[in-house]
Amino acid sequence: MKQYTAIIIDDERNVREALEHLLRKHCPLIHLNGMAASAEEGRELLKLNQVDFIFLDIRMPKEDGFTFLKSIPAEKYGVIFTTAYEEYALQALKANAIDYLLKPINQIELLEAVEKAVQFHELRLAKSEMLNVYKESLDNLPEKIHSEHKPIEKITVAEQFGFRMVKVADIMYLQADSNYTIIHLSGLNKIVATRTLSDFEKLLDPPVFFRIHKSTIINMNHLRAYSSYEGNFAELQDGTQLSISRRNLNEFREAVKLFSKSLE
Repeated sequence: MKQYTAIIIDDERNVREALEHLLRKHCPLIHLNGMAASAEEGRELLKLNQVDFIFLDIRMPKEDGFTFLKSIPAEKYGVIFTTAYEEYALQALKANAIDYLLKPINQIELLEAVEKAVQFHELRLAKSEMLNVYKESLDNLPEKIHSEHKPIEKITVAEQFGFRMVKVADIMYLQADSNYTIIHLSGLNKIVATRTLSDFEKLLDPPVFFRIHKSTIINMNHLRAYSSYEGNFAELQDGTQLSISRRNLNEFREAVKLFSKSLE
């Protein structure tokens, strides 16, 4: 069984010790090479140890997690943030190829985060283009976190064999496919993402992205027309027609009013 090395950087001693306990008990893949109470101590650990993953607190006195990442070749490491951030910041974290753990950390979320981190780590080793995507995600994250209610312009979409950066404006609509989501982009491109449609509904900003059916979310900026002939349908700019459920119809009509100028 292949093993990976990790360090923990968090100014809260109880968090460090709780995370250490969970890793040793439930994550045999991870060998802990040390713990640090500050960014400065974390840099010293990186100098002295071979490290694959960093469990990193975002909010720390003197030097926060983002400042720390700027001081190291961050793309070399799988970063898993530990955070107690508010919802707007969690949205920015979810939009990237970086995982996070909410404090207090629980076993199930830790196992999921480690599994995803290992998967992405292997992809970065195998494909150089994945490293570039990951670096862009890390570079973009601080601005997204600190732009408190600014709409997200790019998301990092995980696929079966990698992940890619996608401009939100290019997304025309999303369709559920079991536990996957098919993202249809302008230009007839599509991506099969390893997230559920509900995950994307939480991530993408309403009312721009509206759920017209239990299996479909559309980008209202790509809506061209609405038809009630032999059913209720939303027609997109490329001619695609998508069914609107009766349950969502009234809310859809209200959402259209916000975009009526572009539809006239």
